[in-house]
Amino acid sequence: MTKNIMIVGVGGQGSLLASKLLGHLLLSEGYDVKVSEVHGMSQRGGSVVTYVRFGEKVYSPIIDKGEADFIVSFEKLEAARYVEYLKENGRIVVNTQEIDPMPVITGAASYPENLIEKIQALSIQVDAMDCLTLAKEAGSQKAVNLVLMGRLSRYFDISPEKWQKAIEECVPEKFVEMNQKAFLLGRGDA
Repeated sequence: MTKNIMIVGVGGQGSLLASKLLGHLLLSEGYDVKVSEVHGMSQRGGSVVTYVRFGEKVYSPIIDKGEADFIVSFEKLEAARYVEYLKENGRIVVNTQEIDPMPVITGAASYPENLIEKIQALSIQVDAMDCLTLAKEAGSQKAVNLVLMGRLSRYFDISPEKWQKAIEECVPEKFVEMNQKAFLLGRGDA
């Protein structure tokens, strides 16, 4: 049975590393894995989406509406934007950070209030946490992606040690320790 994970965020937040890490880990566990390219305005702070699909045999990297087992969101508004892709009994793992999109920055719109509560009101399982504060605690606000991966790892039957090994293999050596700490903080083991 194929499992589907969508990683959504804003350009420059590290969703590419998150999807690379996830793909690497799942391949090492013997799954057939398809990771899509990043879609969106990744260089300009626009919305960015990556699909990770894994199972015994996966034919396409694309996830359609109503098919995602997990949505990992770097930001609340992005979680709300892609909520229709979640399958029934799916789960959203979300950073509670707010990053203003261009219409908010220009004053044409305001940032929606109570987004987490609105998503939960749709009977969706939401695991929301302040990943930015934990990333800073690990040593860099850029480690939000690894905090989110740590949180996501709680829903997988793959040992934290295997996740840590994947971090070693996917992250430049000088950043390994900080990223492993961010992972553990997200997981709740630090």
